[in-house]
Amino acid sequence: MKTAKIIVIILISLLLAQTVTAFSNISNNDSTDTDKKILFKAVAFEAAYYTGAMLILQNTWYHDKKVVPFHFYNDNQGYLQVDKFGHAYGAYVESYIGYHLLLNSGVSKKNSLIFGGTLGLILQTPIEIMDGIHEGWGFSWGDMAANAMGTALFVGQELYFDEQIVQYKFSYSPSVYSKTADGYFGKTSIDKMLKDYNGHTYWLSFPANKLIRNNKLPDWLNIAAGYSANGMYGEYVNISSFNGVEIPVTTRSRQYLLSLDIDWTKLNTQSRFLKIVFQGLNFIKLPFPTLEYNSMGKFRAYWIYS
Repeated sequence: MKTAKIIVIILISLLLAQTVTAFSNISNNDSTDTDKKILFKAVAFEAAYYTGAMLILQNTWYHDKKVVPFHFYNDNQGYLQVDKFGHAYGAYVESYIGYHLLLNSGVSKKNSLIFGGTLGLILQTPIEIMDGIHEGWGFSWGDMAANAMGTALFVGQELYFDEQIVQYKFSYSPSVYSKTADGYFGKTSIDKMLKDYNGHTYWLSFPANKLIRNNKLPDWLNIAAGYSANGMYGEYVNISSFNGVEIPVTTRSRQYLLSLDIDWTKLNTQSRFLKIVFQGLNFIKLPFPTLEYNSMGKFRAYWIYS
């Protein structure tokens, strides 16, 4: 399950962003020489970070996998494409972090977009190559397309709107399926969050006042469209048992969701700490009343969907 790898990369990216910010005390200016110096410093940190991240992956996901000739793996239909939404989300977040890391360090917007905004695609491509040379995995063109879409969503908006009008968000709630899987999705809460795609939901969040063209609505109020899937005890088809325990029969289905949301970056505060917290919160979709339509042709309403 490649989403776990993406989450590791994102977490280390967040740590890197704070580290570079702490070490970079040069104020913003238009000097080309200063821009190059800061860019070199940031790229050096990124290179060090990525070396460490790949070593972590090598010693976790790949340590017990046999190295084999490079090969491809078509997993486009796996997990009802929830995995692909995860890849796009990972690339979006990494590109966001890379861009703002450089921009806040004093690098020009153009160079921040070139070297930071493309970070999502740059970071995830070697992971696909590593998958392509290890047994049990494989290079996936579907994953690469999703990675490119996540990065393009970020870079395209910065070029066209000069801001992120459409925000990519994630929410997770332990699914009922993990309780009856006898450890198939892992034993710990972290294992279940990484492996149980039934609990994943991915959202595109839009500003309500721009979507319905009503300037009386507050800037921080958003409307979010989400996607999730349920009933999955396997990548393509459901398993019937695990560790000798029978797995309940379920129907695999897709859910299309509509909900309210908050753009935390639009909340006014003078606190630098709160601004950092709000930026982090903007990658997460918080629980709100939600409407659902699923692939079984049924509608459902939630007072709170998490």
